[in-house]
Amino acid sequence: MDHNPKHTYDQLAYTYQHDTDEASPYNAYYERPAMMNELPANLSGFKVLDAGCSAGWYTEQILKRGAEVTGIDLSPKMVKAARDRLGEKAAFLCCDLTEPLPFEDDSFDAIVSSLTLHYIEDWTFTFKEFARVLKKDGMFLFSTHHPFMDFTSHSCDSYFNKKLLKETWEKPSITIEVSFYRRSMQEIINRTSTHFIVEQMIEPQPVPKMKEVKESAYQKLMKNPHFLIVKARAKSGSVKV
Repeated sequence: MDHNPKHTYDQLAYTYQHDTDEASPYNAYYERPAMMNELPANLSGFKVLDAGCSAGWYTEQILKRGAEVTGIDLSPKMVKAARDRLGEKAAFLCCDLTEPLPFEDDSFDAIVSSLTLHYIEDWTFTFKEFARVLKKDGMFLFSTHHPFMDFTSHSCDSYFNKKLLKETWEKPSITIEVSFYRRSMQEIINRTSTHFIVEQMIEPQPVPKMKEVKESAYQKLMKNPHFLIVKARAKSGSVKV
């Protein structure tokens, strides 16, 4: 199966720039409120890395809380969309999270990564780089596909085996095939805890507004997890490797 997230998200840049904020209830009324609820209301003095910034929604929200934000994304068109959205208010770079990051050690007080990591097959190097650029005790907050959702929604021979899956997404301006990796809960937690201290695992539920917008999805998400949020911290005094 061909797996090219850069090409996929170049194609999705327009819909993320113009449609996703309002037209995707799974983003607007489910994942995003839960993620933002885990961030301090006042981020003044914080330097935050938005890893997988997409069209800049999280960057904008974190800026509003007072932080200095750097957004990075694999897709050049997503980076352009984020710059179009926020201009010079934040720094944006095109970066591959499977390669060395162009930042000094201890550059950031927090790293936020929304629905990005399931496009990466092996998190080992990525998390090592996140640990390097994150200050000691800094926050690492990420969301990803919930293993239960991926396993029950797709044909998988074994829950424990990592597998590349494919879905067809029907967005307002495009219908596209998207591929990503499903992995077990233990792999998610074990990979994270290698470099970070896991503080919370959050299986979010939608905000009440979603019931008004898409009741069928609201009822489903109140009973079945779809995304998983992990809140962690850099290990104090850890050796940067």
